[in-house]
Amino acid sequence: MTASNRKVEKKRILPPKFLKRTAASVLLIHMLCLSAVPANLAGAAAADTAKSQTTDTKKAAEKPAAQKAIPTVESLKLAAKSAVLLEPTTGEIIMSLNADVALPPASMTKMMTEYIVAEQVKQGKMSWEDVVTVSKNAAAQVGSRVFLAEGDQHTVKDLYIAMAIGSANDATVALAETVAPTETEFVKMMNSEAKRMGMATAHFANSTGLNIADMPADSRPADGKETVMSAIDAALLAKYIVTDHPDFNEFTTIPSYQFRPGDSGRIENLDWMLEANADVPNFKAYAYKGLDGLKTGHTEAAGNNFTGTAVRDGMRLISVVMGTDANDQGSRFVETRKVLDYGFNHFEIKELVKANQALEAEEPIAVNKGKEETVAYETAGALSFVVPKGADASALKVQPSVEASLEAPVAKGDKVGTATYTYKAEGMAEAQTKTVDLVASADVEKAGWFKQLLRAIGGFFSDLFEGIKNLF
Repeated sequence: MTASNRKVEKKRILPPKFLKRTAASVLLIHMLCLSAVPANLAGAAAADTAKSQTTDTKKAAEKPAAQKAIPTVESLKLAAKSAVLLEPTTGEIIMSLNADVALPPASMTKMMTEYIVAEQVKQGKMSWEDVVTVSKNAAAQVGSRVFLAEGDQHTVKDLYIAMAIGSANDATVALAETVAPTETEFVKMMNSEAKRMGMATAHFANSTGLNIADMPADSRPADGKETVMSAIDAALLAKYIVTDHPDFNEFTTIPSYQFRPGDSGRIENLDWMLEANADVPNFKAYAYKGLDGLKTGHTEAAGNNFTGTAVRDGMRLISVVMGTDANDQGSRFVETRKVLDYGFNHFEIKELVKANQALEAEEPIAVNKGKEETVAYETAGALSFVVPKGADASALKVQPSVEASLEAPVAKGDKVGTATYTYKAEGMAEAQTKTVDLVASADVEKAGWFKQLLRAIGGFFSDLFEGIKNLF
């Protein structure tokens, strides 16, 4: 045994009395040192404590104020049978009141006719300048109309404007019969499109929204089913219009239109909420900042309906109110204001996931035969969600799904999996779910044969030693 070892052994067998004396001595010295601390140092320590407390108080004051509570739907006191508010880029339903109940939509039906005609023009199957000859069936329509006569000729554009801003039933049927051989055939297209769009309750009996009893007798549907549509179905239809045809407001914002040259009468826009109406004495009480569409509807059975859409601070919202006071045309606009204000006052679109963002606490993916043995990954694009104003990403949850391993070479940007993000905030009816591709963050070249050999040998011995260790 060496001297050093002997010394260690001697320390281990010190008598208890010696240990007690040593500990007491150390404690005494420590107490004396503390009592000798200069007063100015003690003051400095107290100042540091006070400074720390001040800093903590300041930080607490700098924290954002608590998020304002989202009002309940009930607090809006909506005088409508149903209502809904939708953000079209995310599809998020922000507010809902009996929104899935099928009701008569009246002339909001014409939104589907508008969509199909606009699609025909977009696809080159017809043009705005094509001339339409009015049929007997179109001329026989009642209700809102521009008093077309059989044999009259007008352009697609003229008829479309009459339908969009004046809700003209005769112009609507004339357009339907231009797209299809008969209105009955056109209605088949309408119901097919409704199915494609995911409109769960919608059924169309005609192109106009008229009650079947008000249609010409020889064009009524044999099944006798009336047109119905829920508020959410109307909002979905509006979403397709504003998304697939962003120029829709070139028509819907026309305040009035001279349908016939030299005619003393003009078609007046039935949408009193247009922003441009802020300077119109009769309508300025209804004008709404950013509102540029979309479609009114009224029958005795339906009451007053309105699908509205407005843009503020870069966010577009779509609102639908159905079944407001049948005797008050302004009621639909009063209720729409409540719905849109609810959305614009309390919600915003925020980018919660950035492009090229790494996922926290996730392990890189193994790369077989690569110069590097692993590669990190990141989001391929950004994701935005509708959130309460002032909200952060703390409520965001992610579920990644990535490849177990990759084979070299790997190129930066190669897809390696997906990440599904879910956001559910207080005051919002449903969670929003979005998926983004995950891609490799860097290139990984294939390793040469010699490096692969060395790695294989290293792996062999590592596995061997691991196996031996597990024996004991």
